Amino acid sequence: MERLDAFMARANAAYYANHDPYADFATAPEISQAFGEVLGLWAAVVWQSMGSPRPVILAEAGPGRGTLMADALRAVTRMVPDFAGALRLHLVETSPRLRAIQAERLPDATWHDAIETLPEGPLLLIANEFLDALPIRQFVRRGAGWTERFVVNGAFVEQSVDGPQLEAAEGEVVEIAEVGQSIVAKLASRIASQGGSALFVDYGPTESAPGDSLQALRSGQPADPLATPGSADLTAHVDFQVLAGVARAAGAVVYGPIPQGVLLTGLGLVTRTGALARSLPPARASAMLRTATRLIEPDQMGRLFKAMALCHPGLPPPPGFAA
Repeated sequence: MERLDAFMARANAAYYANHDPYADFATAPEISQAFGEVLGLWAAVVWQSMGSPRPVILAEAGPGRGTLMADALRAVTRMVPDFAGALRLHLVETSPRLRAIQAERLPDATWHDAIETLPEGPLLLIANEFLDALPIRQFVRRGAGWTERFVVNGAFVEQSVDGPQLEAAEGEVVEIAEVGQSIVAKLASRIASQGGSALFVDYGPTESAPGDSLQALRSGQPADPLATPGSADLTAHVDFQVLAGVARAAGAVVYGPIPQGVLLTGLGLVTRTGALARSLPPARASAMLRTATRLIEPDQMGRLFKAMALCHPGLPPPPGFAA
């Protein structure tokens, strides 16, 4: 018998060690190069608002194939060369297979197994679809008490426990992401004391809501998350409100969550995509413009995905979050 968070951690570690996740799903950096470019320029503007410290740690958590960061570095090298010269690139990645892929695009990077081992000093961190893959626990309201879900032979079993101090209806599932909360708390404390900012882009509701959001993708199709651990990508919705509270308690200023479409529009993704499209043949230009629509429109990824920034208290609102 295995608690759900332990099962999820083990299954995802095996999946990312042995599978190409991009055969199962497409992330925003893989959809459009403009996504990484505008996030790189976001980091450059925040760096300038920090007083342009040299050096500064530029980090990405869960960098996938390295696409986002490669696009970001290309943009800042061209447009903000002072920032490109000041940054020291660090990647948080536990999969040896993905590290090897990232090294082909980002040979100057330094790799870490955890955010906690990033070097001291001012930090700018980007994390796209990182939090959703972190382990969760699930509790179920049963009468006046709680049970917790464990996994046995590909099925849930429940055991009575002292559950969360929350209101819930009979049979309702409440998810708690202890690992994600711990990471955000440590990151917020570091930013508050050493300077910098972190930008999270991930999917989940704007407001906290109970419910079972555990899901799996196998070969691009929804799958049973408990079947054949290690063969599918397991994720759960991010509870941004809880994480925002954790970050504030640790001393950071929190902006958002706001819809991804609002952030990307404010950062000029549509303008950048249009500029890229102008140099292409009509069919390819049209396809590129559709990528911007996919990332921004509310009925596609623009509203499902949210953005949240953690900042040092002395910084102004970061780009895309200003009122």
